[in-house]
Amino acid sequence: MRWWNRKPGERAEWGLEPLVAVGPLRFGMHPDQVAAALDGAVAHVSQRSDGGVGWGCYTDWGVTAIHGEGDGLVAVAIDAMDGPLVRLRGIGLIARAPSEVRADIQALALREGVSVRVNRSGDPDVEPWGLSMGASQEQGLTPEGYVRRMDTVLTSALLVCPELATDPFGSEPVVRWRDIREEPPHAGAWPVRTEQERQHWEWTPLEGVGPLGFGMEPQEVAAALAEEPTSRHGRFPRGTAWEVVGQWTLCEDRFDRTGVTAHYYCDRDRRPTLGAVTVHGRTGPQVEFAGIPLIGRPVTAVDAALIRHIEERDLGLLIGCSGDWGVDGLNMYVRGDRAGDTVVSGARFCQAQWEDHG
Repeated sequence: MRWWNRKPGERAEWGLEPLVAVGPLRFGMHPDQVAAALDGAVAHVSQRSDGGVGWGCYTDWGVTAIHGEGDGLVAVAIDAMDGPLVRLRGIGLIARAPSEVRADIQALALREGVSVRVNRSGDPDVEPWGLSMGASQEQGLTPEGYVRRMDTVLTSALLVCPELATDPFGSEPVVRWRDIREEPPHAGAWPVRTEQERQHWEWTPLEGVGPLGFGMEPQEVAAALAEEPTSRHGRFPRGTAWEVVGQWTLCEDRFDRTGVTAHYYCDRDRRPTLGAVTVHGRTGPQVEFAGIPLIGRPVTAVDAALIRHIEERDLGLLIGCSGDWGVDGLNMYVRGDRAGDTVVSGARFCQAQWEDHG
C-alpha cells in the first residue's frame, strides 16, 4: 500500500538479523519464496538474466529484493516513505532524520566494538551488520490531497548478505539495480553557500544560463567558467549506425568550484555540445525566474512561488521524471538537493530539444 493511502499504524515493523534476514526475508531465498513471505505480493521485475540475476520491486511493501546468481536473495532495499520500519537492537533505521539515525548507529557500534564507515552518499555503512544507509526526500500531501515535495529527507537502507557487506553499493548485482559509482561522493558534511557567497547569473530560457550558451563545445564551457572539470562522465556507445563501437562519448562535466554540471549530447555529425546545465542547490550561482530566486532555498517555498506564478498567468505545470517541477514551455526544472537532514533547491536549465530524464 502506497504511503498516501496508508492509515496510521499500518506500516509493517521488521527486525534486522544482520547478514541473515530482515523481517520475513532471509538471504538466499528465491523470488517465489520472497513473494510468499510478502503475502503473495507481485513484484515489478526490472531485470532478470538467465543466471537469475535481477531484482523485483514490491511497491505495496516499499521493498526491493535483489537476487544474485542462482536466484538467491542477496540484498534488500527499504524505501524511506513506503518501506517497513526496520529496527536493529531497538534502533529505528527507516523514515527518520539521518543525523538522528547516525548518532544511534554510532552509539550502538561503539558498544559492540564495530567500526562505522561513511558510504558514497555520506551516510553510515557498517560491514559487520551488512548495513548501508541512505536518504530520500520526504513527500507529503496538500490540503487538496495532491502529493508535494517537502524540505526534509528521511532514511532508507540497503541490507545485504555477507558476500556483499564489504562494499554493498559497489557490488554485483546491486550496481545493476542502482549504479551510484558516477554520482558525486559526499563526506558526510553538507555545507550550503550563503546568498552573499554565490554568483548571480542571468537566464535566457532555451538559450543559455550565465556565461554558458547551449550549443557550446566542452572546451568552450570550461573557458567560460575559467575552471577545469572536477569530474567527467560518459558512456561507450552500443554500436548504432552512427556510433563507433568502443568510442567513449562525453556526457557531462562537473564543475565544483562554480557549482554546476554541464550536460552534453551528440548529433550524428558533430562533437558533444551543451544541451543542459544543472545548477547545484548547495553551491551553485543564484538564478531568478520572474523575480523568484530558484537556488539554495527551501524547495517548498520555490514550489509555492512557481504555483502562484502559473495560476496567475494560466500557464501549465510540468513534472519531470524525478518529480522536479517546471513551467510549461521553458524546459527548466526545480530540483531538490540534499543538505544533510534537509533539502535545498537547485535547477536544471535545458535547450528546447533536450529531454530531461532526471
